[in-house]
Amino acid sequence: MSKNLVVHKENYKASLKFDIAAGSVVFLVALPLCLGISIASGAPIISGLISGVIGGIVVGIFSRSQMSVSGPAAGLTAIVLVGIEQIGSFEGFLVATFIGGIIQITLGLLKVGRIAWFFPSSVIKGMLAAIGLILIMKEIPIALGIEQRSDLASFTKGIQTQSISAFSLFLLSFLIIKVWDTIPALKKLYWLPSALIAVAASILVNEFLFKTLLPTWALEPANLVQIPDLSNFSKLDELLYLPDWSVITEPATWNIAVSVGLIASLESLLTIEAVDKIDPYKRKTPLNRELLAQGLGNMIAGVIGGLPITSVIVRSSANINSGGRTKTSTIVHGILLLFCILLLTQVLNMIPMSSLAAILIVVGYKLTHPTVIKRMYKNGLDQFIPFAITIICILVFNLLVGVLIGILVGLVFIIVTDFHSPITVSKEGESYLIKFNKDISFLNKGILNEILERIDEGKKVIIDGTNAQFIDHDVLEIIMEFERESDIKNIEIEYRNLEKLSIRDFLFPAFDAKK
Repeated sequence: MSKNLVVHKENYKASLKFDIAAGSVVFLVALPLCLGISIASGAPIISGLISGVIGGIVVGIFSRSQMSVSGPAAGLTAIVLVGIEQIGSFEGFLVATFIGGIIQITLGLLKVGRIAWFFPSSVIKGMLAAIGLILIMKEIPIALGIEQRSDLASFTKGIQTQSISAFSLFLLSFLIIKVWDTIPALKKLYWLPSALIAVAASILVNEFLFKTLLPTWALEPANLVQIPDLSNFSKLDELLYLPDWSVITEPATWNIAVSVGLIASLESLLTIEAVDKIDPYKRKTPLNRELLAQGLGNMIAGVIGGLPITSVIVRSSANINSGGRTKTSTIVHGILLLFCILLLTQVLNMIPMSSLAAILIVVGYKLTHPTVIKRMYKNGLDQFIPFAITIICILVFNLLVGVLIGILVGLVFIIVTDFHSPITVSKEGESYLIKFNKDISFLNKGILNEILERIDEGKKVIIDGTNAQFIDHDVLEIIMEFERESDIKNIEIEYRNLEKLSIRDFLFPAFDAKK
């Protein structure tokens, strides 16, 4: 790290020109994602932009992460979809978002910011893969331009007109993103993200090519982004969706609130951990403070009509790659999103929703890429089975239930592995060597009993505790019982490095005699 970087890493004034430039790039990355995630979540389109503003300005101010960028996350689309359906309205879901924010603040005050360390990586990867599949499935009808057509007649009509143009713009956007992200020279243009190029191209084609040369192909308003025009603030009441507090006593509201609080916290903490690793200044974010900031952001989002907020890796990576140095950059991106809502709604309303669907399908594909599945399979069944079960259960039930089931399955594999891996048996000359590879708990009683029962009469057994700092009382009692039987079976026992156990003399005085 250069001396110059050290001097300026948290000097907000000196870093301002770098942060303004990086914040502008993050804004360009975040804009289509905020809109697309709203659509994928089945929420009002404006809700994603509101959360982008809150994540940038509010969370940006209160968080102590210098590089992380917060906003609506693709990882929460499944919760929002299910939540709106179960609670009955988006306004009701806002209550769950508000309560979820309170849960996050509570977790922060209880200082459980390290909770993410206790989630098996196989379950986390399964959760992300399931979210990717949900995104893809949700966006396919929008890509085809048939989201608004429920009956057969209108569906057929849509296939003949709107679906063709919507799908063509989807393909255009999809190809632009894939080609742009494949060419190294273009990938280096962080200030010109592929998603923004795709959206701009689809607007140009629809507004100038379709409307001029193929007017029947021009997209109807139902297939375009629709945000109230707030240029004169006369429709401000149309911008803000207020929570319906009447649902606060409903069990579904609290179930969804717990899901929002836990999953949003988990995703934020995992993202913060990843961002800190790629931060060029190697700063460490206080995780409990991050939970407080995220919780505050979600409480505000619940009050004024935003989607749940988390720290997000795509925007955070764009921030770092664009030369951001302090959290000023994420605040700048939030201010630009607010400016866009207030003054550029006419431009936003030209964006084809099928173009946004292309962006989210690419995001979904990255989350559930076949290489991820292959890698998990190669890692062994103890990794692949919890991964696969997490995906299936999330798709069948919901995100929280799927993650909990995945964790339980993962724990089963941990316990099964723990039965065997701490104890190994090998031949050392004419003797059997029973080696304790790590601490031995009561969970290992079964495998130890099985090993000792297979020792033939007249043999020598070496029990090596070199690598064990602790041996459970139950295990010591099994060894003690084996020693009592050894005289009858003419089995010689040698103990190695068990003298360090403080309870040895109390429970097992024979160690000294046999050692």
